Amino acid sequence: MKVALVQMDIALGQPDLNRERATALIRQAAASGARLIMLPEMWTTGYCLPDLAGGHADRSGEPTGALLAGLARETGTYLAGSVADERRGRVYNRATVYGPSGERLAAYDKAHLVPMMDEHRYLSPGDRLALTEIEGTTAGLAICYDLRFPELFRSLVLAGAELLLIPAEWPAQRLHHWRTLLMARAIENQCFVLACNRVGHDGKNGFPGHSMVVGPFGEVLAEGGEGEEILFAEIDLAQVADVRRRIPSLRDRRPDLY
Repeated sequence: MKVALVQMDIALGQPDLNRERATALIRQAAASGARLIMLPEMWTTGYCLPDLAGGHADRSGEPTGALLAGLARETGTYLAGSVADERRGRVYNRATVYGPSGERLAAYDKAHLVPMMDEHRYLSPGDRLALTEIEGTTAGLAICYDLRFPELFRSLVLAGAELLLIPAEWPAQRLHHWRTLLMARAIENQCFVLACNRVGHDGKNGFPGHSMVVGPFGEVLAEGGEGEEILFAEIDLAQVADVRRRIPSLRDRRPDLY
């Protein structure tokens, strides 16, 4: 399956402009044959946290949901990424996956909020995991800071995940952590990891890109640079079963000890 990570810059607090830019990039990725297309974290707004509840966030998934549903149908692709979403007076950082028929296949609210970026002051945490089927393979969702919590990923894998999707706004000063943790999550869970990071600056933080596709043996199949680009990779989902058979570490766990 050909996948594409849309490593885009994000105009802070300008959702209409970001939706327009993402639409063009999604169509470009689809025209190049991508079947699964990922966008970064909070791609409609960036981290304009104080303004999210004032009108920049989606309202129960709209209008971004309708846009992604239409683009998924138009291009015949799976689309994933996260946006700010306000529901019942609370704002969540919500990742979604839309399928080729335009249906929303999964939604996940970020469970771990970043104290270094004041997320806890403006966002509410999610309280459940999310999995879905993509091309007959089970995929699990996570968002950015979640990457630091291996228990979340192990739970997704024990529930059947062979593919992990991680939209992010990971800052430049912790790029080494980003790369290392992505490879670690792939190696320890013997699965594909697709992680789409943004580029650019938001006035407080710089974002380095380096979106990555990592294989189930920990090999980096594709890695972006520091500028806006669409990163492509071909992944063979059958490799997951092969790696797990050759090194049966998931089978050999000792949960009775830990």
